Amino acid sequence: MKEAIAECGMRNAELKGKVEPLHEAPPDIPHSAFRIPHSLVGATLLLALFVACRGDRRTPLVIYSPHGRDLLTLLERGFEQLHPDVDVRWLDMGSQEVYDRLRSERANPPADVWFGGPSTIFARGAHDLLLAPFRPSWGGAIGPHGRGPGDLYFAAYETPAVIVYAEQAVTAAEAPQDWDDLLQPRWRGKVLIRDPLASGTMRAVWGMIIERGLKQTGDTTAGFQWLRRLDAQTKEYVLNGPLLDQKIVRQEGLVTIWDLPDILLNRRDGLQLGYLFPKSGTPVIEDAIGVVRDARHPAAARAFVEYVGSVDAQLLATREAYRLPARLDLPVDSLPPWAREVRRAMQVAEVDWDLLAARGADWMRYWDENVRGKGETGKGKGR
Repeated sequence: MKEAIAECGMRNAELKGKVEPLHEAPPDIPHSAFRIPHSLVGATLLLALFVACRGDRRTPLVIYSPHGRDLLTLLERGFEQLHPDVDVRWLDMGSQEVYDRLRSERANPPADVWFGGPSTIFARGAHDLLLAPFRPSWGGAIGPHGRGPGDLYFAAYETPAVIVYAEQAVTAAEAPQDWDDLLQPRWRGKVLIRDPLASGTMRAVWGMIIERGLKQTGDTTAGFQWLRRLDAQTKEYVLNGPLLDQKIVRQEGLVTIWDLPDILLNRRDGLQLGYLFPKSGTPVIEDAIGVVRDARHPAAARAFVEYVGSVDAQLLATREAYRLPARLDLPVDSLPPWAREVRRAMQVAEVDWDLLAARGADWMRYWDENVRGKGETGKGKGR
């Protein structure tokens, strides 16, 4: 049974509702497995698997993304309804992991679309020649900082970072109200942090903190000292976002920093997670999309980029997956109440995203080598 499923292949992170054709799929992309009715067992199941593997003749469109199952499945279905000749396949991984994988594969890229991650990481991808120019029809509705040089990428969403707390153990009044509150003694050993090296969200927050110190003092020492103090508070650097959410709900830690869409999706699904916008301002990440250079299916890739930024897809993602649209031309009254409330309540931090794109990788390397696990009580933390 396992051998038969391996013939069709499986996605690293999620099972999908279809099978990918063997003759077209790049060898290093995990294929989708299709949903199997419980009535199919034994030889019938094996036969169904092989028939499905051989029967799909649609154009495979491979997407690398950190956006998670909810949004990716939503847009997969919407796009395939409009383009029934295309089979969307996605790999869900961290923002930095997408960039690293695209770099390692650039001589022969299996991916067609890079979907999701801060514009700072996309800027590095543009510098490394990982993206192909394409200007979608909605490109003019994106703010200047959400457009990559030479039309290499465009912002699709705005993603705020928020302070998150375990609602069963901490009230909104007790929770940290601002970044510096995370350094209070009461939170020592109760902070969980998503591993910043793999997370575009955390890299943006770390970059904001370092840049804040740079503005105040003229060098980066103050920012790294702040991060060292936070390291002393931190119980663990967690491998991924879903695990982070679960650990907070289980009260293995009581507070963290994470992106708003993920928290809202989890609250919808019943997880008792509270959140606050930091009073001094939160970094709002311009979450981008672009066509991979030398993509195997460039026409389908351009069509997907066009779809993601369309009015219908932007509003669909906002209503169903809690994504703030990056388009500036959508009427406010077309947005759901949660999005209007976020726009009203959120104080946006001033961040020099160009500086973060230029120096962020070096800052993260220094943090990993000189700060991680070196706070006053930071020894022994997971990487």
